Amino acid sequence: MSDDKDRIDALETRIAYQEQTIDELNSAVTDQWALIEQLRHKVEQLEQQVLSGSFIADPATEKPPPHY
Repeated sequence: MSDDKDRIDALETRIAYQEQTIDELNSAVTDQWALIEQLRHKVEQLEQQVLSGSFIADPATEKPPPHY
């Protein structure tokens, strides 16, 4: 009987550690998902800037480089 109790205790301990690991992994995945969404949004903004040409200076107002 004691052997069965020891086995049950060992299984309960193992399950407790597994639940803790699952919670930690879930938290890490959630944090990574949020970061991926932020990066995706930034990439979309940069794509729009590149496609619209808004990051390119107007040559008429741009000063010539110092070597000219």
